[in-house]
Amino acid sequence: MHSNHLLLEEPIRMASILEPSKASFSAMTKIVGTLGPRSRSVEVISACLKAGMSVARFDFSWGDAEYHQETLENLKAAIKSTKKLCAVMLDTVGPELQVVNKSEKAITLKADDKVILTPNQGQEATSEVLPINFSGLSKAVKQGDTIFIGQYLFTGSETTSVWLEVDEVKSEDVVCVIKNSATLAGSLFTLHASQIHIDLPTLSNEDKQAIMTWGVQNKIDFISLSYTRHAEDVREAREFLSKLGDLSQTQIFAKIENVEGLTHFDEILQEADGIILSRGNLGIDLPPEKVFLFQKSAVYKCNMAGKPAVVTRVVDSMTDNLRPTRAEATDVANAVLDGCDAILLGAETLRGLYPIETISTIGKICAEAEKVSNQDQYFKKTVKYVGEPMSHLESIASSAVRAAIKVKATVIICFTSSGRAARLIAKYRPTMPVLSVVIPRLKTNQLKWSFTGAFEARQSLIVRGLFPLLADPRHPAESTNATNESVLKVALDHGKASGVIKSHDRVVVCQKVGDASVVKIIELED
Repeated sequence: MHSNHLLLEEPIRMASILEPSKASFSAMTKIVGTLGPRSRSVEVISACLKAGMSVARFDFSWGDAEYHQETLENLKAAIKSTKKLCAVMLDTVGPELQVVNKSEKAITLKADDKVILTPNQGQEATSEVLPINFSGLSKAVKQGDTIFIGQYLFTGSETTSVWLEVDEVKSEDVVCVIKNSATLAGSLFTLHASQIHIDLPTLSNEDKQAIMTWGVQNKIDFISLSYTRHAEDVREAREFLSKLGDLSQTQIFAKIENVEGLTHFDEILQEADGIILSRGNLGIDLPPEKVFLFQKSAVYKCNMAGKPAVVTRVVDSMTDNLRPTRAEATDVANAVLDGCDAILLGAETLRGLYPIETISTIGKICAEAEKVSNQDQYFKKTVKYVGEPMSHLESIASSAVRAAIKVKATVIICFTSSGRAARLIAKYRPTMPVLSVVIPRLKTNQLKWSFTGAFEARQSLIVRGLFPLLADPRHPAESTNATNESVLKVALDHGKASGVIKSHDRVVVCQKVGDASVVKIIELED
């Protein structure tokens, strides 16, 4: 998988660019797909899983719990039929402002006309009046401020989204000048006030209700915390989850969507389990020429912290088209080269015409970009950042990666019970996949016995280069040589069946034997 690794810094024979990629090569970068009207049947979800989706996102800013439950049941059926693991992410609504169009009639807005934004949701949405779900907008904005409105998110398209300039504030109403002609279609439009603080809680009562019912019922793996603005937002969400049984293990991904979140990024990163760069809203709050700089800086910080970085809004045009634009294809590759762990698809899979093809296309672009990423430089940079003395686990992880590269191993196999050791290995971005063999542990709450491990396995499905395998609980992560050899055989057989491992390949194994951590190199026989 790493044997034909190229470097962009070195001369490349141009004809080699046209050589087809090996069929067995699958991307290390993960793909998060949002399930919705166009992607909720068992058949389509099965195809999405086969195409490379490893995390399914459920967006609670639309659709009720019953609708999402039907989709999730279809996902479970698809997982069973394809035998492919998939994690579940609940995306909160947060302090999202929306224009409510109950009649669902198309609304035509003309440049230089005026339109009134009103908190009176009893009014019908027209070209003159747009009812919104927030009564505090008039207190938050002033003359000259910019407001964007579009379906799901402002797209920048002159026909489906609009930008407004605040002209005056009248009591609770906000009078705006329309800056571009557009037609808004649908029942809900997202409203974004650029660089304005919205005085609403990050975790709304509706969000809490959805988590307490749908989230608890389905033991969700991730929460995408929309509009995270401060570290306290993450702490409050974690405190809330800690009281909900199994959800105390749910990971919180902070979604950075505005300048407020950007300003407090470092403290948010410390508290969160991962970061989602919501480039749709960020692209509005930030000047366009600054978006790339934030992306590169944020992804680098996530990489060094060993926490997953997820990038959104990459192939908007594939919502309606079978191929991405040249700029979009390059953008996906650059996100991979920057070091992102996963690409998140929103409207492209939720309501797009080509959800399966979009996932497949993203996977191919990611795989090509990974072939030219400079792993050696990345490894040295990470080791330097970690510094000395390294922790015991960090030292083992970096040594396993160094050994795997030196002996040209095909795969790294890591036995783990918490998943931490495997994530640390993946942090050093080895050029070969890391097979994380998660060994379940038996636990009790004095009323019943249960096994850990399922959460840990699924939560690695968003980490670049990490591929989980849930082992038989009769094999502890640290044990006698005999039982480890038995579970190692299971892992090797899995690798062979998936086409990753072949005869005479070298494999690096990272495991605990008693109190000691061991990195060993094995060469496979026929």
